[in-house]
Amino acid sequence: MIFKKIIYEILFWLFFIFTIAIVIWYFLGNSPTMEQALLILIITLLFKIQADIFFLKGEFKIIKQSHIKMSSDFKEHIGHK
Repeated sequence: MIFKKIIYEILFWLFFIFTIAIVIWYFLGNSPTMEQALLILIITLLFKIQADIFFLKGEFKIIKQSHIKMSSDFKEHIGHK
C-alpha cells in the first residue's frame, strides 16, 4: 500500500512539473494553446484527487475495523459487571 502511494506521489509530481513546463512553453511562444495547458493541469489535479480518495478509503477501513473491535470490547466489559 505504501509502495502504491509513493508511485502515485511520484506520478503526481511528474505530471505537475510537465504542466509547469507546458505553461512556461506557452508564455515563450510556439507552443500548445492555453486550453491544452489547462487541460493537462486539470487532469493532473483529478489524478491527485483520485489517488487521495483511494488511500483515504483504506484508512477508513482500518478506522472502521478499529471501531468495531473497540465497541465489542466495551460490550464485553459491560457484560462482566
